Amino acid sequence: MQETPFYLRVGHLLPYSMSDSNTTNFTNPSTFILLGIPGLEADHVWISIPFCTMYIIAILGNFTILFTVKMEPSLHEPMYYFLCMLAITDLVLSTSILPKMLAIFWFNSREINFSACLTQMYFIHCFSVMESGTFVAMALDRYVAICHPLRHSTILTNSIVGKIGLAMLLRGGILILPYPLLASQWPYCRTNIIPQPYCVHIAVVNLACANTHISSYYGLFVLYSVMVLDGIFIAVSYIQILRIIFSLPTKDSRLKTFGTCISHLCSILAFYIPNLFISLMNRFGQNVPLHFHVLIASVYFLIPPTLNTIIYGVRTKQIRDRLLRVFTH
Repeated sequence: MQETPFYLRVGHLLPYSMSDSNTTNFTNPSTFILLGIPGLEADHVWISIPFCTMYIIAILGNFTILFTVKMEPSLHEPMYYFLCMLAITDLVLSTSILPKMLAIFWFNSREINFSACLTQMYFIHCFSVMESGTFVAMALDRYVAICHPLRHSTILTNSIVGKIGLAMLLRGGILILPYPLLASQWPYCRTNIIPQPYCVHIAVVNLACANTHISSYYGLFVLYSVMVLDGIFIAVSYIQILRIIFSLPTKDSRLKTFGTCISHLCSILAFYIPNLFISLMNRFGQNVPLHFHVLIASVYFLIPPTLNTIIYGVRTKQIRDRLLRVFTH
């Protein structure tokens, strides 16, 4: 039984057949070959322009958020600490993918060492899980701030925020550790060609010439234990938040309270809606060309890191005011 062909950041499967790639006879290759966007090799330089632009926005924007929160004492609150965790996660996640992808697009540098491929796989999935966990932590912060405002500072102390961040890091690191450990044990004798510009779990495991059911089942376990449970927790939190908001006496107070959640909701939508779209495309779009699948999946990795910086930079008044003061001076 193969892992369900959903494209989700904690374990996705791009719909391709081994017959789409050249096969060679070997055992345990020292390198893999990343094809980039199959079928669009002639357009790699042009495709790299929007990818590079989004990467630059993600890098500059997330570093700006980190710098602003560090330099502004009024932002030393749980909400902004969690925002810094999200910024760091986005920085690591995008940097795990884009440099190698741009090297393929610009310099045709398709080879990647076997160990480097497994390392990239680990960082992609680990920090994807961390990003999901950070959204849960931010939902918890909004729930406490709105439903228990008088106890917010006593419930979410700096110590508790640090422990939540450590828990998110350990959860991602421990859950994803079996991915490269299992992948390193399989024999590879079909092909060393990966028809995409980065290494992810199921794409590597599909190249193995052994019974990889344990990897597939574990991938499903991570998928449901992380994405589904996190989604349920966030949904329950916002049901309680909306219940409190609609019970407020005036329209202005309802809008003002709901406005504190807008940035977080936009980031959640940027994280989950592309997931849903690509999942449906992979399930029902069997006639969609491979290069379209790979291109959309690659863009998806950059959407949250890029949009999060714009969302929080524009929507968060404290960050916006701090930046205006910096540029004014």
